[in-house]
Amino acid sequence: MQSRSKLLLEFPKVLGILAELCVSEPGAERCTRIAPFDNPKDLELEAELTRQFTDWKLETGFRLPVFPSLLGFLDHLKRPSEVFDLDALWAVSQVLGDARDVRSRMQEADPERWPLLGALTEFTWPDTLWPALKRCINADGLLRDESSPELYSVRSEIRAIHQRCTKRVKSFVDQKGIAQYMQEDFMTVSSDRYVLPLKTNFKNKLPGIIHDYSQTGETCYFEPMFLVDQNNELQELKKEERSAEKEILRYLSGLMRQEEDALRACYEFLINADILFAKARFAKRFDARPVDITEGAPLNLRNARHPLLVQSNEANVPVDLILEEGQKALIVSGGNAGGKTVCLKTLGLSALMGLSGLPVCVAEGSSMPLWRKVFVLLGDEQSIEDSLSTFTAQIKNLSDAYDSVDDSTLVIMDEFGAGTDPSQGAALAQAVVDGFLAKSSWIALATHFPALKAYALTRDEVRAASVLFDPATRKPLYKLAYDQVGASQALDVAREHGLAEDILIRAEKYMLLDGSDTSKVVERLNTLAVERERELTVLRSERDKLHEKRVRYHERFEREKAKLLDDIQTQAQSVLKKWREDKIGRKQALKELAELRKQAAVEQGGASVEDEAQAKPLGWDDLAVGMAMKHQGLGKKGVIAGLNERRQQVKLDMGGVSVWADIASLTPDHVENGPVDVTVNVPAGGAAQTMVLDLRGMRADEAEAQLYKFLDGAVLSGREELEVVHGRGTGALRKEVHRILKGFPAVARFSLAPEDRGGDGMTIVELK
Repeated sequence: MQSRSKLLLEFPKVLGILAELCVSEPGAERCTRIAPFDNPKDLELEAELTRQFTDWKLETGFRLPVFPSLLGFLDHLKRPSEVFDLDALWAVSQVLGDARDVRSRMQEADPERWPLLGALTEFTWPDTLWPALKRCINADGLLRDESSPELYSVRSEIRAIHQRCTKRVKSFVDQKGIAQYMQEDFMTVSSDRYVLPLKTNFKNKLPGIIHDYSQTGETCYFEPMFLVDQNNELQELKKEERSAEKEILRYLSGLMRQEEDALRACYEFLINADILFAKARFAKRFDARPVDITEGAPLNLRNARHPLLVQSNEANVPVDLILEEGQKALIVSGGNAGGKTVCLKTLGLSALMGLSGLPVCVAEGSSMPLWRKVFVLLGDEQSIEDSLSTFTAQIKNLSDAYDSVDDSTLVIMDEFGAGTDPSQGAALAQAVVDGFLAKSSWIALATHFPALKAYALTRDEVRAASVLFDPATRKPLYKLAYDQVGASQALDVAREHGLAEDILIRAEKYMLLDGSDTSKVVERLNTLAVERERELTVLRSERDKLHEKRVRYHERFEREKAKLLDDIQTQAQSVLKKWREDKIGRKQALKELAELRKQAAVEQGGASVEDEAQAKPLGWDDLAVGMAMKHQGLGKKGVIAGLNERRQQVKLDMGGVSVWADIASLTPDHVENGPVDVTVNVPAGGAAQTMVLDLRGMRADEAEAQLYKFLDGAVLSGREELEVVHGRGTGALRKEVHRILKGFPAVARFSLAPEDRGGDGMTIVELK
């Protein structure tokens, strides 16, 4: 990517804004070096990481703490004899502590929603260095007494000396009555010696040594003779303390060399996190987002905005930059100061930002092709130093880049061909566009040439667009109208900026004589385009309002529907409970359940239970023995003869042939079932045939739940005889089945099956 193109599109200024959003110096410095990716897979990964990280930060509100820079410091790790000072070690401790906290928070992220955040935390941790730093350095950046036995011992002795000196000084001051000559109430330290801050005019009244004076000269730092021996001892202890501290620093420096790779990995992780946080802040501030960029993707930038105009609070009307399928060139025309150059710069800058993995100031759903090169020919290219005119400079820059232009190149040209004869400049501009199209390049060009405007309307690969002006005020609207051209409006701009009216009148006459005054036609086109844009804006607004209204109604419907079903299910369970407790009979229970079904249908606007069942996938709780089902894979109908909840499988009896099937392969056969009560999931109606429940392989609690469900369904469907297959085994499952049958109010009698029907492996049940 040409550095000249980046400068013309002001890409470094955008990186500067991003750098200001970082919390660290290394993160800010790294932001200024962001560039378009060479590898499409790396770009796709970075864009997705930015998208996931931005969503995660928005949801969690987590903030990155300010961390110190290790720039330059890490280079000294290569020196084997280097002992780092306490400030450097404290900075490393801060970096590792922050890296640990950020890493821990990212590891808590939902791996299904934000998988790349977890991958970002997969680096080697300095398992020896981190606990050593934590043990030796406190939050204030000082060495702890417990860092080593030697340091603890010598500091204990220093504290003891301090206490003795404090006690003796207090006694001395009280005994001599010199408190009024003290500048401070406490003794202080000068050159590692305890001294008294005395007023200067009292210095000769006591025996001792004067070590220093204050800057004003009003205070002298006086060492009484009785402190000399204590201070001498203190000097020796201070030397021992410094030696012990030096050993600790040497030890920690060695650990850093041993785990240098892990330390660098932590530091890089924190810098990358800082950049991601900056991108997330940028996305929030500018309402930006990563753009879908793939080979062959269309140019479809919706509501594109120039971030520098947003930053400066200048008028920045969003603009749609769109090419239809088969189009690769956009030629923008229209009046001066109407926003043509801003459109081109917005396109070029959005391309550089998107190709660099940055959030782009566009609406959701925008996309752009995978451009590997962006060539910009923008503004006044003349150079006095190189003796180049505007036109010559344009040609030179174009010639330098022409050979490298290919189908993955975006070329942006503003007023190409200006600075020479208009007819020749227009012809040359058309030829250049032809040349780029022959190379399958992408082109965005602004022009005032009538010939180039006509060219844009007649080529299938080219799309014309015009900047719009308010028909009443002649002020620019900074919007594009597609598939039309616009007038240059040079005379209007000149009149607005104060050019003499007599000159303007002469210019209008010359235009009429030349026969080239098409301003009325183009002005009419502009008026129609403005009206169309206003109508489209109103329609979009109405569409958005209708969509929001529909969403609100749908959410309200779902809430009321869920509440209704919950109420009916509660009532249905209450009916079943009363029936089990013999408070009502079976016929009364069936009647009340039927009424509940009717109520559900009426309350849901006549929606049938069949519609509900078709709209909602089958769940395990929707199944019961005796229900009619259709096996989709086999295309055959059958009746549920058994349920295995542990395996989530259904035993389907299809005319004497039984198969075990997964729930997903079954759909309800509503013709056989008739109305189905979705609240209790039991069939109503159906032929009076024997129902079979297979409990083999189930645990006791599973079997109990299935048996109660089976009995309820059988009673409510009017069955008289049931078969419960429990198997022989140890007989424990059979005993549990018989215990439940004895206490079930609807069971008239039960017995083991004859030997030809299963013997003691099956129980036959008769209902009342």
